[in-house]
Amino acid sequence: MGRFIGPKNKIARRFGINLGLKSNPVKVARRLAQPPGVHGPKKRPGMGLSGYGKQLVEKQKAKYTYGLREKQFRRYVTEATRITGDSGVNLQRILETRLDNVVYRLGFADTRAQARQFVTHGMFQVNDHKLDIPSYLVKVNDVIALRESKAKKKIFETIADKLSKVQTAGWLSLDAQKKCGKVLNQPGEKDFDRNFDVKLIIEYYSSR
Repeated sequence: MGRFIGPKNKIARRFGINLGLKSNPVKVARRLAQPPGVHGPKKRPGMGLSGYGKQLVEKQKAKYTYGLREKQFRRYVTEATRITGDSGVNLQRILETRLDNVVYRLGFADTRAQARQFVTHGMFQVNDHKLDIPSYLVKVNDVIALRESKAKKKIFETIADKLSKVQTAGWLSLDAQKKCGKVLNQPGEKDFDRNFDVKLIIEYYSSR
């Protein structure tokens, strides 16, 4: 699956859940009950499907949520199963510690897609070094900051005020005035979104 560039609301309506692809959750929620299509299919993906079909749907949800292609997502699953511990927790931990996701979680961007664009354009630094790789996996004690030269851009004019209203995840800390955040520890199960069933995803790849 290539990166989806069509209407994001259709994805949310297809699965009947807000995957965080749009910046206005209220607007997304208005039509979640209405599947896409002229009249809307009677059943959503996953309803009445085989075990394989349900696994496939959960995989698609995760890939859309984090904006990943199949090759990269499969690599993450392979790494998650290689690491000691629960493969599902390992996979979600890998996804959550991507730099673009951390920029999103800290509140610098309204969506992960916007966060990825910010990172790609070199607007952030990690431990005082410019980093433009969205897939970079942050580590404990890493400091992620908006670069001073980029903070003057119009899109970041009110960023300090915006950040002051952000409630960050427990594994991250945020300094709104300094426009930076820090990784306090690895994210745990309580920090993960429940938009998809990670166990079904691991089962999908383990059988192929």
